[in-house]
Amino acid sequence: QVQLVESGGGLVQPGGSLRLSCAASKSIFSFNAMGWYRQAPGLQRELVGIITSGTINYGDSVKGRFTMSQDGAKNVVYLQMNSLKPDDTAVYYCYGRSRIGAVGSWGQGTQVTVSS
Repeated sequence: QVQLVESGGGLVQPGGSLRLSCAASKSIFSFNAMGWYRQAPGLQRELVGIITSGTINYGDSVKGRFTMSQDGAKNVVYLQMNSLKPDDTAVYYCYGRSRIGAVGSWGQGTQVTVSS
């Protein structure tokens, strides 16, 4: 069973930055999609960014502020978050869909709180 483990969340002031990491238990190249979603209290889970077929797509609310990257040697996907706003406060989840069987897996989530 695939494991995805997020880290890097925390409390940051508006305008600040954080970098989230998602460590996979197998090669990230065994996924045909990997990315980040977030869920704020009382709201639906929404797309932050996702890599599919080498292309990265971002949610409209984070375009120009958040950047995804990956390290194939470490099997880690990153989410660099800049110019953070209070509306970015949420639990951030890592997601991966395996090439074999198209099975989707989720991490346990990491809390990001943007507040002064």
